Amino acid sequence: MTFPKNFLWGGATAANQIEGAYDVDGKGLSVTDIMTAGGLDHPRLLTYKMDGKLQKSPSAPGQGLPEGAVGAIDHNEYYPNHVAIDFYHHYKEDIKMFADMGFKTFRLSIAWTRIFPNGDDEQPNQVGLDFYRHVFEECKKYDIEPLVTISHYEDPLHLSEKYNDWQDRGMIDCYVKYAKTLFKEYKGLVKYWLTFNEINSAVLFLNMFGGNGTDEDYQHAYQKLHYQFVASARAVKLAHEIDPNYVIGNMICGIVDYPMTPDPKDVLLNRHDWEQDLFYCGDAQCKGKYPTFAKRLWDEHNVHLDITEQDEKDMLEGKVDMYTFSYYMSNVVTTHEVKDKVGGNFAAGAKNPYLKYSEWGWATDPTGLQYYLEVMYDRYELPIMIVENGLGAVDKISDDGKIHDDYRIDYLRLHIEAMQKAIDDGVDLIGYTTWGCIDCVSAGTGQMSKRYGFIYVDRDDEGNGSLDRMPKDSFYWYKKVIESNGNDLD
Repeated sequence: MTFPKNFLWGGATAANQIEGAYDVDGKGLSVTDIMTAGGLDHPRLLTYKMDGKLQKSPSAPGQGLPEGAVGAIDHNEYYPNHVAIDFYHHYKEDIKMFADMGFKTFRLSIAWTRIFPNGDDEQPNQVGLDFYRHVFEECKKYDIEPLVTISHYEDPLHLSEKYNDWQDRGMIDCYVKYAKTLFKEYKGLVKYWLTFNEINSAVLFLNMFGGNGTDEDYQHAYQKLHYQFVASARAVKLAHEIDPNYVIGNMICGIVDYPMTPDPKDVLLNRHDWEQDLFYCGDAQCKGKYPTFAKRLWDEHNVHLDITEQDEKDMLEGKVDMYTFSYYMSNVVTTHEVKDKVGGNFAAGAKNPYLKYSEWGWATDPTGLQYYLEVMYDRYELPIMIVENGLGAVDKISDDGKIHDDYRIDYLRLHIEAMQKAIDDGVDLIGYTTWGCIDCVSAGTGQMSKRYGFIYVDRDDEGNGSLDRMPKDSFYWYKKVIESNGNDLD
């Protein structure tokens, strides 16, 4: 095993899934603050008022409010993000535990509404700025490099209501002002930045479940993406002006698709899924322009975008410096009827007979990670980071008072071995941050019982528990992996 000498081993989190303190120290409401808990068999719900009446509708991560809705908290519902694991008050303890594992980097996000409570405030909230400064300083104390996501499914509720979930250019200026504030405030403390988390999810979720979205849904999704591409590009350009040492990346939800059969129709469908779900957003941010197949994608759903010449210029001048992505699973696509189907949390379609599936319907496929790495590095020729990868599982405290999560160790070992194979094949992989290095609220289901972390947090799906932290077996295993720079995976 020969990982690069300065390989960035670490873990990843998101503000809305760990911080809690949703209404303290001047923080405003985010869209995630009005998302209820869900489960494997029932979705999370957005709660809001329409024409003065309280309503609820299913919601996916990153999804905004329906047009005309006003976000509202229903006091008969449980909102797991309100407390989460209270990282806001436990960050010193948590970062110390990350340091004990030997983290070289820690991926976290900033809650937009902790900096600008409404998203379009004239001045930033100083208490919010100070909080993240303290977090970054704590990381630096242990020589941990922060990797910061500027927007991780964390749109201000006020802006989502005002601009109908990125359907107005006004969002671009608000985002750029927010990003500029961060770049100036944390110069010298943060080097690596990501503009939007899993930016492709706007279209990916529509396609994943059979493409049943209406033309209006696709118009909304592609317009949202365009404004986010422009916002990202302008932020990248600003960042390089403020500090030439800044390294800015995109972030893609990397789900590999395979054709189920050698039927040419399956192969072509698979190609088109890759183009829509992955290459469309990757090309826009890494190449700074829309791909040749973009017109076909727009025409398929009668999409007409508001695009200006200045937008195109901005995109070309604001290309990202690195390609980053999440990877958990692969899917199979086919034009044929199938009986054996996947059912679970954001997993759908035909089941792959060659793979094993988790309780949440996700296929364990380390070879898919190698495949993805090699395809994307060949396409973009940019340094790559895997910024989310992990196994969600129900962890039990054994009679000896410990958590023996061998299943998580096995999953991560297989994926690290796949990373090594990709590096041997020439991929410039510079970092790996496992998802949920500490247990957190699941973005998809809102559960705590779907655990990913090396660190157990005493909190259940109903919000009960002491919030005490405890290392799992995987904590000590990952510490050994980092110490050996990936050589000791036993």
